Amino acid sequence: MSKTRNVLFLQSSSELYGSGKIIFQVLRIYREEGFNPVVVLTGEGPLADLLVQDGFTVCIQNLGILRRKYVNFKGLINRFDKKLKAYKFLDKLHQKYDFELVYSNTLAVIVGSYWAQKNNLPHIWHIHEILFGPKPLVKLLRAMLDKGTPEPIVVSEAVKKHWGGMLKNSKPEVIHNGIPYQEYLMPDSKTKSDLNIPVDKLVITMIGRINPGKGQLFFLAMAKEILKTYPQCHFLLVGDPFPGYESIHEEIKSVIREGDFSGHVTDLGFRKDIPTILSATDIFVLPSILPDSFPTVILEAMASALPVVATRSGGAEEMVSEGETGYLIPIEDVEMGKIALEKLILNDQLRESMGEAAREKVLREYSFEQFSEKIRNHLWRQVKRN
Repeated sequence: MSKTRNVLFLQSSSELYGSGKIIFQVLRIYREEGFNPVVVLTGEGPLADLLVQDGFTVCIQNLGILRRKYVNFKGLINRFDKKLKAYKFLDKLHQKYDFELVYSNTLAVIVGSYWAQKNNLPHIWHIHEILFGPKPLVKLLRAMLDKGTPEPIVVSEAVKKHWGGMLKNSKPEVIHNGIPYQEYLMPDSKTKSDLNIPVDKLVITMIGRINPGKGQLFFLAMAKEILKTYPQCHFLLVGDPFPGYESIHEEIKSVIREGDFSGHVTDLGFRKDIPTILSATDIFVLPSILPDSFPTVILEAMASALPVVATRSGGAEEMVSEGETGYLIPIEDVEMGKIALEKLILNDQLRESMGEAAREKVLREYSFEQFSEKIRNHLWRQVKRN
């Protein structure tokens, strides 16, 4: 009987936003290649439920995820204690499964790199972030990448440019995110009335986790300007706050409540039915105000045949073809955002042609088949390296 080939996967959260959706596909690819993924998550949540439902082995353990707020004396002590406990937990898990490979998804998971080095195991780091600070954190991550991960995966050319210039030994490989698009090509029908939006409204949607970088308040600032002239528009917000950023959500709710939007803005919170929400959308907006590495939600919007208005921040510049599949606007430039949206609001044919071009591009350049092949090739190189 052949030995089970176990791979340890470490995931920074149990949420089903971009990185969670991508790691789910990676796990399936590894399983198809004959490996047995064992996934460690920091807590319960939608991703944990999905993985268990799909037959994966899931363990819950605080991994001491490193966030900006912990880069101080007290915070680092807190993280050290959590990482020490996580380290011991992984030792016990290794005794049971005898892992062949360690896979850390996002740079927030740093315990896997240390642990893999100690146990002489190959380590894969899947990098979704562009970080400019704090400087001590960036310096630490750069050193860890150079020491323990020969070929980290980066999700865009923007991410490669950012980290590649700092690294001496590691050689990042760009593997653009790709997901199965069937449910976006043929979504379940959901009319605007199902979302309590009048059917004659033109729906402009933003989907994203609430945090300092996603730009929900910028989105609302554009909405306020647009509604002065185009009351036929309705703005839709989808997403809940990342733990610790609930105050931003309260500010968003306050702006909606006090901004005289007169029922023209709906905050749906976290939703699982993204394909059907996008089917009720006319224009998609991602107004990130901090570098966004390669937003999966833009892929979903493109596959849904929607024109995209996004800020020039990270991977969006690679994804959106200016004037062909949408528009790229400067960060926090309300006037330029208004101009881009006006062009689409006033021209039904432009929305349709850009949406179709977006769908063609996502299926041509960011297909799941391309993503899957690259992940497979990368996997086997790491195994053969050892």
